[in-house]
Amino acid sequence: MTTPPDVLVVGAGLAATRTVAALREHGYDGHVRVLGAEGLAPYDRPPLSKHLLDRTGPAWLADEIDADLTALADDVRLAEPARALRPAPGGATVVTDGAEHSAACVVLATGAAAVRPAGWEARTLHTAHDAAGLRALLGSGPRRLVLVGAGWIGAEVAGVAAAAGHDVSVVEAADAPLAGPLGVEVGGLTRPWYAAAGVRLLTGAPVADVRPDAVTLADGRVLPADVVLAAVGARPATAWLGDALPLHQGRLRVDDGYRVLGPGGPLPGLLAVGDVAVRRSARYGWVPGGHWDAALRGPDVLVRHLLGVPTDPATGDDLVPYVFSTQLGHDLALLGLPSPGDEPTVLRDPGGAGFSVLWSRPDGTTTAALAADRPRDVGAARRLLAPPALPRIDPGDATSLAALRRR
Repeated sequence: MTTPPDVLVVGAGLAATRTVAALREHGYDGHVRVLGAEGLAPYDRPPLSKHLLDRTGPAWLADEIDADLTALADDVRLAEPARALRPAPGGATVVTDGAEHSAACVVLATGAAAVRPAGWEARTLHTAHDAAGLRALLGSGPRRLVLVGAGWIGAEVAGVAAAAGHDVSVVEAADAPLAGPLGVEVGGLTRPWYAAAGVRLLTGAPVADVRPDAVTLADGRVLPADVVLAAVGARPATAWLGDALPLHQGRLRVDDGYRVLGPGGPLPGLLAVGDVAVRRSARYGWVPGGHWDAALRGPDVLVRHLLGVPTDPATGDDLVPYVFSTQLGHDLALLGLPSPGDEPTVLRDPGGAGFSVLWSRPDGTTTAALAADRPRDVGAARRLLAPPALPRIDPGDATSLAALRRR
């Protein structure tokens, strides 16, 4: 494998920062250039929702993960967003408003952008600028906050806003919170958390109209608001690529080394990681990269493949998908990737706190595990799902993941 003489990283978030840090950690001494879009030093995104009201500034990655992008890269341009890409036999050229940047290796790590459906007049929460604006609106006394969407972000913001004394309503089109990632049955287990936190939850409630001062539901009900937040997901920030590369539901397909895949296989000199990528996994098929952990750990795998460094035996190449959320006074950790056809089994201890869930395919293969308010079960889930092949686990009468064994 030939080490590229230079690397261009497009993006300046967690995945981009970790890519640059991993390059230096593994001895790369070539030229590294970074193109960012926000005009800010890299910062951590989870605190934007989890600590919306008690942390007034960004959580800089230089402090959070000890990775100072300006010290690691040779040329850092934080306010020069990419506008177009031109692949070439010897790498690619990235076009910005004021220049063209060519490199033998281009890493695409432009992250994601919050979804705001056409016609909705609502705030979103994905950037430090979004958080500052929302915090300003909620910072001058109790406000009526209506959140559209009971996913990860909606639940987190609802919890911190209600705890601060705001009047909070959450509207969800599906029949349960977190129905997308967890399914209706498991997502429904979080329903009591809303009432306990003082949050009104309306499920099975599609939205007809969204304005800054009210949300109108499809059944005609109107929810007055001082602040409206659309928390209906994020989409990969890949529109700037145009038709330069093949996209699949807005993402770039990559192999186990994060090389961008074209119709005939890997495209020379092009890699993608984080929110923009969907990774080929021997265990799960195609794994979308739209979560913090994928942006944190994926770059090390990318760099090891790029430089020919042996795989870390503790983690391997096929990383187990992982999501962590603190919402409404509760902690949720999801490991693995449940599919709509998988069957959930809920593990509870009638006399204990929290619950856990295992998902299994019809053939008995366990695909994912969830731990709610059970720290010990998070470690147990990691051990159960860590080996190269997915396990077959019979939960029997177990009441926790820690009590389970692979078979």
